[in-house]
Amino acid sequence: MENVREILNWYIDAGVDLALEDHPVDRFTEITPTPVKRTTELPKQSLERTDVAPEPQRPLSSEPRSQATLPDGAAIKTAQELAASANDIEALRNAMSQFEGCNLRLTAKTLVFADGNPEAQIMFVGEAPGRDEDLQGLPFVGRSGQLLDRILSAIGLNRETAYISNVIPWRPPGNRPPTPQETEICRPFIERHIELVNPKVLVMLGGSSAKTLLKTTDGIMRLRGKWCEYSTGNIKTQAMPTLHPAYLLRQPAHKKLAWQDFLKISQSLKKSN
Repeated sequence: MENVREILNWYIDAGVDLALEDHPVDRFTEITPTPVKRTTELPKQSLERTDVAPEPQRPLSSEPRSQATLPDGAAIKTAQELAASANDIEALRNAMSQFEGCNLRLTAKTLVFADGNPEAQIMFVGEAPGRDEDLQGLPFVGRSGQLLDRILSAIGLNRETAYISNVIPWRPPGNRPPTPQETEICRPFIERHIELVNPKVLVMLGGSSAKTLLKTTDGIMRLRGKWCEYSTGNIKTQAMPTLHPAYLLRQPAHKKLAWQDFLKISQSLKKSN
């Protein structure tokens, strides 16, 4: 059992913390073909091997599995068309659930769409869901989400008075960063999402979210705490990038910087009421 625990811990450290098959596969039971005795001449009547045992069949899932697609311009165009055709938030969710242009859907368990009140004045956008979010189908429910909830509570907000989503709606395997291609494929959906919500204040949680939505290469330390105008579709709103809660868990000394940002956000919301 100790060896099993060590193996499992090694897998977890490597980011392999979810099974991707419906049934376990024992790869050590693969049958090895019997060695073939070589002769100087091949049989003329047939070249078919008859001395190899049949390969064992793996159990198949009862549900059909989508095929991987090439992450190219065609996938981005399809995402743009689907996003533009969504006239409300529910239609956007349905469009994203049917979209097959992003291969992250093949390894993720659920589509992590959003949480909170879509009628709220403030919308938060992070980068991508993690393990807990993938399991529950809601954004920011793990350790970083719990910290975000405490920060929101400190400025008088909660998940009934705020709206939360991510740039990427599917969890990347092992919580790896999304690739630029994956981000570009998912960008039309989050842009349309923001347009449909039309918040008075948009908060970008972390450098990846800020760089994607603001189309900049500046780092989060340069961007954070500064108001800017964000426009997409037919809307314009004031926006502020700030530090991601996951970063604050790793660098707790920088919580004071995030708190300064959230005080500005709170003051802006009070003025707009």
